[in-house]
Order: sequence, then C-alpha cells, then structure tokens
Amino acid sequence: MSGQISWNDFEKIDIRTGTIIEVNDFPKARKPAYQMVIDFGELGIKKSSAQITVHYTREELLNRQVVAVVNFPPKQIATFISECLVLGVYDENKDVILLQPGKPVANGMKIG
Repeated sequence: MSGQISWNDFEKIDIRTGTIIEVNDFPKARKPAYQMVIDFGELGIKKSSAQITVHYTREELLNRQVVAVVNFPPKQIATFISECLVLGVYDENKDVILLQPGKPVANGMKIG
C-alpha cells in the first residue's frame, strides 16, 4: 500500500464519468495504445491515450462509459496531448481493465 493521504488530498482529485466517442490506433506510442476522445458532458471533450489494447478492440471501446481523472495538466505522449487519465485495474499480467459505472450515468458526473 502507498502512503496515506488526507481527505483534503483526495478532494483535489477530480474524477468524472465520460463516454468514449472516438478511438484511434496510436502507432507512435512506445507500447501498443489507443488515442481516445471522451465526452465529459458540461466539462467538454477531452483526449486520452491508454495502453488497453490487450483487453479491448476499438469497436468495444466506442460508446463505452469510463471513469477518468480530469484535472491533471495536459501531458504530451509522442505527438499526442493527453488531457485526462482514464482509470483501470491491473490484471495479473499488468494489463489494464477499465473502470466503469455499474449503471449508465450522465457524462461528467463526479466520483466521490
């Protein structure tokens, strides 16, 4: 387990629901990845890159709801600017399985 954080630390993390509206291959990434465009409702559209090609095809990702941290500063990954961090769980091989709401919810809903 990592070091403990305070409640104030947790409140700084803005985690929201969004729907993937576009998925593209990312051939310039060091490890196989996709470039995704995600609709966060009133927060707008954000882009993200994710190494999730082991468990998901582009078609499976399209219109899937995800959970993401939306208040990181933009990060350049090769020629792509990632604007949020899509969250997932590492499986036994360290491949990512995406977190998603158990039921459909509105895009942009805050996780707490």
